[in-house]
Amino acid sequence: MVAFGRMKKAEIANHEGRRQKVTAGNAADQMDRAVSQIIRALRSGKAAELPGLGTIQPGKRWVFHPKKRRSGQKNHE
Repeated sequence: MVAFGRMKKAEIANHEGRRQKVTAGNAADQMDRAVSQIIRALRSGKAAELPGLGTIQPGKRWVFHPKKRRSGQKNHE
């Protein structure tokens, strides 16, 4: 997994496009759909699961709860 830090959307789309063997435009569209689904869920009062990362809980302020890692579990790069 790549730590994106302060990468711009286009940089992430290019990276993911190469990784998934699709165009950067297709990767950007996939990211837009995923973000829209997350926001739609949170606005409707439902938690948004981010597989492998954790959960975002809705409320007055959205709260991210990272997935707890088991001891000895390594980062995947």
